[in-house]
Amino acid sequence: MDMTALPLKSTPAQLSDEDVVRRVVAGETELFEILMRRYNQRVYRAVRAIVRDDAEAEDVLQQAYVNAYQHLHRFEERARFSTWLTRIAINEALARVRRNKQWTLEESMPELESQEHDPERQAASAELREVMESEISALPEMYRAVLMLREVEGLSTAETAECLSISEDLVKQRLHRARTILRDNLYRRAGIGLDTLFAFGSARCDRVVARVMARLMYDAPP
Repeated sequence: MDMTALPLKSTPAQLSDEDVVRRVVAGETELFEILMRRYNQRVYRAVRAIVRDDAEAEDVLQQAYVNAYQHLHRFEERARFSTWLTRIAINEALARVRRNKQWTLEESMPELESQEHDPERQAASAELREVMESEISALPEMYRAVLMLREVEGLSTAETAECLSISEDLVKQRLHRARTILRDNLYRRAGIGLDTLFAFGSARCDRVVARVMARLMYDAPP
Protein backbone atom coordinates (compact mmCIF):
# COMPACT_ATOMS: atom_id res chain seq x y z
CA MET A 1 0.00 0.00 0.00
CA ASP A 2 1.35 3.41 -0.99
CA MET A 3 1.93 5.36 2.20
CA THR A 4 2.80 8.66 0.48
CA ALA A 5 0.70 11.77 0.19
CA LEU A 6 -1.41 11.14 3.26
CA PRO A 7 -4.04 13.88 3.69
CA LEU A 8 -3.16 16.07 6.63
CA LYS A 9 -5.66 18.94 6.39
CA SER A 10 -8.91 17.00 6.17
CA THR A 11 -11.00 16.63 9.31
CA PRO A 12 -11.65 13.05 10.45
CA ALA A 13 -15.22 13.14 9.16
CA GLN A 14 -13.98 14.14 5.69
CA LEU A 15 -11.40 11.40 5.35
CA SER A 16 -12.23 8.52 3.03
CA ASP A 17 -12.02 4.98 4.37
CA GLU A 18 -8.87 4.45 2.35
CA ASP A 19 -7.25 7.59 3.77
CA VAL A 20 -8.07 6.49 7.31
CA VAL A 21 -6.64 3.02 6.68
CA ARG A 22 -3.41 4.47 5.32
CA ARG A 23 -2.99 6.74 8.32
CA VAL A 24 -3.76 3.99 10.82
CA VAL A 25 -1.21 1.72 9.15
CA ALA A 26 1.25 4.62 9.28
CA GLY A 27 0.88 4.75 13.05
CA GLU A 28 -2.19 6.89 13.87
CA THR A 29 -3.96 4.10 15.71
CA GLU A 30 -6.53 6.41 17.26
CA LEU A 31 -8.10 7.03 13.84
CA PHE A 32 -9.31 3.44 13.74
CA GLU A 33 -12.22 4.69 15.85
CA ILE A 34 -13.51 6.54 12.78
CA LEU A 35 -13.94 3.29 10.87
CA MET A 36 -15.67 1.56 13.76
CA ARG A 37 -18.20 4.34 14.19
CA ARG A 38 -18.89 4.44 10.47
CA TYR A 39 -19.67 0.74 10.20
CA ASN A 40 -20.79 -0.42 13.65
CA GLN A 41 -24.43 -0.65 12.53
CA ARG A 42 -23.74 -2.61 9.35
CA VAL A 43 -21.21 -5.01 10.85
CA TYR A 44 -23.32 -5.62 13.94
CA ARG A 45 -26.35 -6.52 11.83
CA ALA A 46 -24.29 -8.86 9.67
CA VAL A 47 -22.91 -10.62 12.74
CA ARG A 48 -26.27 -10.65 14.53
CA ALA A 49 -27.82 -12.43 11.55
CA ILE A 50 -25.45 -15.33 12.13
CA VAL A 51 -25.03 -15.70 15.89
CA ARG A 52 -28.61 -14.69 16.83
CA ASP A 53 -27.62 -13.51 20.31
CA ASP A 54 -27.03 -9.87 21.25
CA ALA A 55 -24.24 -10.39 23.77
CA GLU A 56 -22.35 -12.83 21.58
CA ALA A 57 -22.85 -10.61 18.53
CA GLU A 58 -21.24 -7.73 20.38
CA ASP A 59 -18.34 -9.95 21.42
CA VAL A 60 -17.86 -11.18 17.85
CA LEU A 61 -18.03 -7.60 16.61
CA GLN A 62 -15.20 -6.54 18.90
CA GLN A 63 -13.03 -9.48 17.84
CA ALA A 64 -13.75 -8.76 14.19
CA TYR A 65 -12.49 -5.21 14.63
CA VAL A 66 -9.32 -6.47 16.28
CA ASN A 67 -8.84 -8.97 13.43
CA ALA A 68 -9.35 -6.21 10.86
CA TYR A 69 -6.92 -3.89 12.62
CA GLN A 70 -4.26 -6.57 12.73
CA HIS A 71 -4.60 -7.13 8.99
CA LEU A 72 -5.03 -3.56 7.78
CA HIS A 73 -1.70 -3.74 5.99
CA ARG A 74 -3.23 -6.43 3.76
CA PHE A 75 -6.11 -4.25 2.63
CA GLU A 76 -5.27 -3.51 -1.00
CA GLU A 77 -8.29 -1.39 -1.95
CA ARG A 78 -9.48 -3.79 -4.64
CA ALA A 79 -12.82 -3.90 -2.80
CA ARG A 80 -14.56 -1.34 -0.64
CA PHE A 81 -13.24 -1.22 2.89
CA SER A 82 -16.77 -1.71 4.23
CA THR A 83 -17.10 -4.95 2.25
CA TRP A 84 -13.67 -6.16 3.35
CA LEU A 85 -14.56 -5.42 6.96
CA THR A 86 -17.97 -7.10 6.73
CA ARG A 87 -16.42 -10.26 5.33
CA ILE A 88 -13.97 -10.41 8.23
CA ALA A 89 -16.86 -10.05 10.67
CA ILE A 90 -18.94 -12.71 8.93
CA ASN A 91 -16.01 -15.13 8.96
CA GLU A 92 -15.49 -14.51 12.68
CA ALA A 93 -19.20 -15.07 13.34
CA LEU A 94 -19.24 -18.32 11.37
CA ALA A 95 -16.13 -19.51 13.19
CA ARG A 96 -17.81 -18.75 16.51
CA VAL A 97 -20.87 -20.75 15.52
CA ARG A 98 -18.71 -23.71 14.55
CA ARG A 99 -16.87 -23.54 17.87
CA ASN A 100 -20.08 -23.41 19.82
CA LYS A 101 -21.42 -26.45 17.91
CA GLN A 102 -25.00 -25.27 18.27
CA TRP A 103 -26.93 -22.03 18.33
CA THR A 104 -28.94 -20.91 21.29
CA LEU A 105 -32.70 -20.98 20.69
CA GLU A 106 -33.48 -18.18 23.07
CA GLU A 107 -32.32 -14.65 22.50
CA SER A 108 -32.34 -11.38 24.32
CA MET A 109 -33.95 -8.63 22.25
CA PRO A 110 -32.27 -5.21 22.32
CA GLU A 111 -34.06 -2.33 23.93
CA LEU A 112 -36.10 -0.76 21.16
CA GLU A 113 -36.02 2.96 20.57
CA SER A 114 -39.07 4.77 19.20
CA GLN A 115 -39.78 8.38 18.33
CA GLU A 116 -43.52 8.03 18.95
CA HIS A 117 -44.99 10.24 21.68
CA ASP A 118 -48.21 8.27 22.08
CA PRO A 119 -47.46 5.63 24.79
CA GLU A 120 -49.95 3.14 23.35
CA ARG A 121 -48.66 3.52 19.80
CA GLN A 122 -45.08 3.37 21.05
CA ALA A 123 -45.79 0.11 22.88
CA ALA A 124 -47.53 -1.34 19.83
CA SER A 125 -44.66 -0.39 17.52
CA ALA A 126 -42.13 -1.93 19.88
CA GLU A 127 -44.17 -5.12 20.08
CA LEU A 128 -44.51 -5.37 16.30
CA ARG A 129 -40.82 -4.70 15.82
CA GLU A 130 -39.99 -7.42 18.31
CA VAL A 131 -42.23 -9.83 16.42
CA MET A 132 -40.44 -9.04 13.16
CA GLU A 133 -37.01 -9.38 14.74
CA SER A 134 -38.04 -12.70 16.23
CA GLU A 135 -39.34 -13.91 12.85
CA ILE A 136 -36.11 -12.90 11.13
CA SER A 137 -34.04 -14.60 13.82
CA ALA A 138 -36.01 -17.80 13.22
CA LEU A 139 -35.03 -17.92 9.53
CA PRO A 140 -32.34 -20.41 8.47
CA GLU A 141 -28.93 -18.73 8.55
CA MET A 142 -28.41 -18.69 4.77
CA TYR A 143 -31.66 -16.75 4.27
CA ARG A 144 -31.28 -14.61 7.37
CA ALA A 145 -27.81 -13.33 6.44
CA VAL A 146 -28.93 -12.31 2.95
CA LEU A 147 -32.08 -10.62 4.26
CA MET A 148 -30.16 -8.73 6.92
CA LEU A 149 -27.56 -7.38 4.52
CA ARG A 150 -29.91 -6.63 1.62
CA GLU A 151 -33.15 -5.47 3.24
CA VAL A 152 -32.13 -4.33 6.70
CA GLU A 153 -28.71 -2.84 5.99
CA GLY A 154 -29.41 -1.89 2.38
CA LEU A 155 -26.38 -3.39 0.63
CA SER A 156 -26.60 -4.02 -3.10
CA THR A 157 -26.88 -7.53 -4.52
CA ALA A 158 -23.24 -7.35 -5.61
CA GLU A 159 -22.03 -6.16 -2.21
CA THR A 160 -24.02 -8.86 -0.42
CA ALA A 161 -22.65 -11.52 -2.74
CA GLU A 162 -19.10 -10.34 -2.10
CA CYS A 163 -19.61 -10.23 1.67
CA LEU A 164 -21.00 -13.76 1.78
CA SER A 165 -18.74 -15.17 -0.96
CA ILE A 166 -21.68 -16.41 -3.03
CA SER A 167 -23.02 -15.55 -6.48
CA GLU A 168 -25.41 -12.68 -7.14
CA ASP A 169 -27.97 -15.17 -8.48
CA LEU A 170 -27.83 -17.07 -5.20
CA VAL A 171 -28.31 -13.82 -3.28
CA LYS A 172 -31.46 -13.14 -5.31
CA GLN A 173 -32.78 -16.66 -4.80
CA ARG A 174 -32.22 -16.62 -1.05
CA LEU A 175 -33.69 -13.16 -0.68
CA HIS A 176 -36.82 -14.24 -2.54
CA ARG A 177 -37.14 -17.31 -0.33
CA ALA A 178 -36.65 -15.23 2.84
CA ARG A 179 -39.37 -12.81 1.75
CA THR A 180 -41.69 -15.69 1.01
CA ILE A 181 -41.18 -17.18 4.46
CA LEU A 182 -41.74 -13.89 6.24
CA ARG A 183 -44.66 -12.92 3.99
CA ASP A 184 -44.94 -9.39 2.69
CA ASN A 185 -48.24 -8.87 4.46
CA LEU A 186 -46.41 -9.16 7.78
CA TYR A 187 -44.33 -6.13 6.80
CA ARG A 188 -47.48 -4.19 5.91
CA ARG A 189 -49.29 -5.07 9.13
CA ALA A 190 -46.26 -4.16 11.22
CA GLY A 191 -46.18 -0.65 9.79
CA ILE A 192 -42.46 -0.27 10.40
CA GLY A 193 -39.43 -0.28 8.15
CA LEU A 194 -36.83 -3.01 8.06
CA ASP A 195 -34.15 -0.36 8.47
CA THR A 196 -35.29 0.16 12.08
CA LEU A 197 -34.61 -3.44 13.11
CA PHE A 198 -31.66 -4.61 15.23
CA ALA A 199 -30.67 -1.04 15.98
CA PHE A 200 -27.12 -0.41 17.16
CA GLY A 201 -27.72 2.36 19.68
CA SER A 202 -25.22 5.05 20.62
CA ALA A 203 -24.49 3.53 24.03
CA ARG A 204 -23.57 0.18 22.49
CA CYS A 205 -21.54 1.95 19.80
CA ASP A 206 -19.56 3.84 22.44
CA ARG A 207 -19.02 0.65 24.47
CA VAL A 208 -17.68 -1.34 21.52
CA VAL A 209 -15.42 1.50 20.36
CA ALA A 210 -14.00 1.99 23.86
CA ARG A 211 -13.30 -1.72 24.37
CA VAL A 212 -11.67 -2.21 20.98
CA MET A 213 -9.53 0.91 21.27
CA ALA A 214 -8.41 -0.19 24.74
CA ARG A 215 -7.32 -3.54 23.30
CA LEU A 216 -5.51 -1.92 20.39
CA MET A 217 -3.53 0.39 22.68
CA TYR A 218 -1.77 -2.69 24.05
CA ASP A 219 -0.85 -4.00 20.61
CA ALA A 220 1.99 -2.97 18.36
CA PRO A 221 1.07 -0.90 15.28
CA PRO A 222 -0.03 -3.01 12.35
